[in-house]
Amino acid sequence: MTPGTLYLCATPIGNLQDMTLRGLECLRHVDLILAEDTRQTRKLLIHYAIQTPLKSFHAHNEQQRAAEILERLQQGQTLALVSDAGLPLISDPGAGLVRQVQEAGLKVTCLPGASAPAMALLLSGLAPVPYCFLGFFPRQQKARRELLTAYLGRPETLVMFESPHRLAQTLELAAEVLGAREASVCRELSKRFEEVRRDRLPALAAYYAQSPPKGEITLVIAGSQPEESALPSLTQAELQAQKQALEAQGLNKKAVLLALQTQTGLSRNQIYAMLYGGPTADGLNA
Repeated sequence: MTPGTLYLCATPIGNLQDMTLRGLECLRHVDLILAEDTRQTRKLLIHYAIQTPLKSFHAHNEQQRAAEILERLQQGQTLALVSDAGLPLISDPGAGLVRQVQEAGLKVTCLPGASAPAMALLLSGLAPVPYCFLGFFPRQQKARRELLTAYLGRPETLVMFESPHRLAQTLELAAEVLGAREASVCRELSKRFEEVRRDRLPALAAYYAQSPPKGEITLVIAGSQPEESALPSLTQAELQAQKQALEAQGLNKKAVLLALQTQTGLSRNQIYAMLYGGPTADGLNA
């Protein structure tokens, strides 16, 4: 290990065997490991019989720890920064620390490894470039809608983390804002019950509304395609006929809108305006 260096060390996102050889060597030989959750990291250290001291480093003590970390590095100590899973700094604290260490003229290096956003992007079946990682999707409805709207006409594939409890709601909102784009729900990546389900946003919304998921979710949504700017040549009468056929199957208004999105490629608001004469389908819960 190089004296006075801060190592950003990736850890497994689910399968402990994904820990890299360089990562193991680093964790064994640094003077101190800075962990987002010491309880979680201790499980990894116990598995590999690593006895390096641990200290917590998280969003609530990042500023207080910074001075101590800089002092240790200036004394020639080696430190490793890890998160609970995957690469540190990605939706986790540490970016400010890296900047401070670099501005102090000290060395920072990264030991790469498992990454849920990268793995989800590879498994999604969607275009891997260009892409944009959005971190954790906002909880507030206004912020969620504004974020999706900002990417309405952009070509980037979107990658984000979402709670399983909010997934169906998020998919429904994404279908409303972005239309019937393809998306992939990547669940429990690298774990025993890993699952990737790809479909149109309305179909995924309907599926997960009926089958609530469990575990950690990474959502990947296709970027805007050139053909999205050209609306399908569908008359109101044709759309009404499709609507009536779906209603004959016993679907309620909300389910009909989701199904029509998948069939036509129109946004929910466009369909609602054609069918019901209103400008928007916002707030529809029936």
